[in-house]
Amino acid sequence: MSVWLPGAPCTPRGCVDPTATAAAVPLAVLRLAVVGLVLAAGIALLPLGRWIPAGAVRRWCRWIVRAAGVRVSFTGAAAPTGGLLLVANHISWLDVPLLAAVRPAHMLAKSEVRRWPVAGALAARGGVLFIDRARLRALPDTVAALAGVLRGGAAVAAFPEGSTWCGRAQGTFRRAVFQAALDAGVPVQPVRIRYRNPRGGAATAAAFVGDDTLIASLWRVASARGVTAEVEVRAPITPGRHGDRRALARAAQPEAAAGRGSSDHG
Repeated sequence: MSVWLPGAPCTPRGCVDPTATAAAVPLAVLRLAVVGLVLAAGIALLPLGRWIPAGAVRRWCRWIVRAAGVRVSFTGAAAPTGGLLLVANHISWLDVPLLAAVRPAHMLAKSEVRRWPVAGALAARGGVLFIDRARLRALPDTVAALAGVLRGGAAVAAFPEGSTWCGRAQGTFRRAVFQAALDAGVPVQPVRIRYRNPRGGAATAAAFVGDDTLIASLWRVASARGVTAEVEVRAPITPGRHGDRRALARAAQPEAAAGRGSSDHG
């Protein structure tokens, strides 16, 4: 199996709890309409991307999540400037705007996204970096391309688990993307994303797993009540602290990142 193709056992039927307190249908429809309007506003401004301040992009990303009815909480370290690899666990399509709200970055996505109607073209215009996960031979070229982007001073955002999980469990960070950070000599900033229900437990309504469809997930999120997205931004792991990608990937895992404290500030 390719290192780009890990699998997760999570499925909508097995892992996603029924929504106990659903919003009224008109409210859910209104939320989705507002999400569409916020997205449309951002798409309209894509040609002006280089002139839009990073702070405005971060606020827009938060608005997408808030428009869906999800509260947002950010804690932790600020993202440094210059080349940076942002990595996070992966639960939901909401993770993408949440990670971009930490720092606008080139998102890493599977090559199939490029073929999606409308969304594929918009993703390409928005600076998404596509990877062909089915071709192991393409891996060195992909890593080299990522390293080049990082050396140029840009941020790259990735979900190294390679698959979404429901939030109660998580996968292992795959190592390939970390080689690009090592080659480019840039820091890695781990981010932990959680979705909480009003009782403080995992809000599985936000999960986008298994054979879930985007439409079903959108409706489930918009229909849920009391969901909070908690984004915990860990201190950057400075270049040279870990000499190989295996150690770097292990250090960036959420549970490992939690134990580092502030010692990796550089």
